[in-house]
Amino acid sequence: MEMPSPYLIFLLLLLHQFTAVSSIGVNYGTIANNLPPPAQVAQFIKDKTIIDRVKIFDMNPDIIRGFANTGILLSVTVPNGDIAALANRRAARRWVTSNIKPFYPQTKINHILVGNEVLHWGDQNMITNLVPAMRAIHNALKRAGVGEIKVTTPHSLIILERSNPPSSAQFRTGWDQNILAPMLLFHRQSKSPFMVNPYPYFSWTPQNDRFTLFHRNHGIHDGPGGKVYTNMYDLLLDAVFTSMWKLGFPDVEIAVGEVGWPSAGDPGMTQTTVDNARWHNLNILKKAGSGVGTPLMPGHRFETFIFALFNENLKSGSIAERNFGLFRPDFSPVYDIGIMRGQTGKQWCVPKAEAGNAALQSNIDYVCNNGINCGPIREGGPCFDPNTVRSHAAYLMNFYYQAKGYQSYNCDFSGTGVVTFSDPSKLDSH
Repeated sequence: MEMPSPYLIFLLLLLHQFTAVSSIGVNYGTIANNLPPPAQVAQFIKDKTIIDRVKIFDMNPDIIRGFANTGILLSVTVPNGDIAALANRRAARRWVTSNIKPFYPQTKINHILVGNEVLHWGDQNMITNLVPAMRAIHNALKRAGVGEIKVTTPHSLIILERSNPPSSAQFRTGWDQNILAPMLLFHRQSKSPFMVNPYPYFSWTPQNDRFTLFHRNHGIHDGPGGKVYTNMYDLLLDAVFTSMWKLGFPDVEIAVGEVGWPSAGDPGMTQTTVDNARWHNLNILKKAGSGVGTPLMPGHRFETFIFALFNENLKSGSIAERNFGLFRPDFSPVYDIGIMRGQTGKQWCVPKAEAGNAALQSNIDYVCNNGINCGPIREGGPCFDPNTVRSHAAYLMNFYYQAKGYQSYNCDFSGTGVVTFSDPSKLDSH
């Protein structure tokens, strides 16, 4: 291996430490026949990743037991088919005695999710009993002395009648007053979050590719709201917030139950690539911890669960459905977004290998015209050698990325930049 080039040495001297994301969750789905045992999964998450909360889609006792004494927060899910029965207070008390008390507090259960996307997939009996079951389980938890466990239910965005622009958003007529208003009142009273699953992926089209994938774009102007949206994720969250505000519940916290992007898909699905999945989820990770918030909720941090922990080989539907995982079943990462322990201290913006000199020169011109001192790459400067377009671009792209506060979209450079958590001083010089 050759010695690192002068520009890399100088780059390393300029790097800052950045605050690691302190809280990121993941959905642990199990529709597969090749996954490791739950206790091994829990130990991997605890020892090898920065993930501090996990959401599961059932009440699997082996999984709940597997997370005992790990310190990881666990959200568990009441199956949709059990909702109607649990609207009965005595049944809810028996359920808590059988399903929560044996495991808590050794396993740090912090949410009980009553069903999953019930308004989307449930029948009328489930929908009618959803809020009563949430109330009954909440009361049963308080009666059992574990009232600190919060009760909620995740929603797909089918609950919205419209979302774009966010100022026009509202919940579906009928559900708004009959289901969602009583539910939001419950959330306010119990101080529990309203959980939604805002997937930019499901809004993707070739025309809005840059908008859904956090690349630099002209933005969408919400005239009545006076806000500008540069990504679909913010737009969807603000559409939910506006809908809550119109019902009189702007004070209820929003949690993100699922958000993700598949790394593979059916032939012709050009959007389902490893690069797109990595870039999307890297931006979600940064949004979760940055406190930037959204145009209507500035400075807000959202409890966030990325979908999903593993690729799940038995899921039905397209190839994409089986490829949302951050990890393969052998724990190897599908791609790197910096959630492995030991990788989150520093990060760099570097040119992609396939980026050509013309594009990299354009990046140099852009950075030099946007307030960055380009003296170090000029002749006589400490980063002039090696005198190549790629070396100069690498230095300036990273310097710009740092100067802008490590916002991942500032390493986009029209698709020619990539954020890495690998130390570039360990790369061969070119």
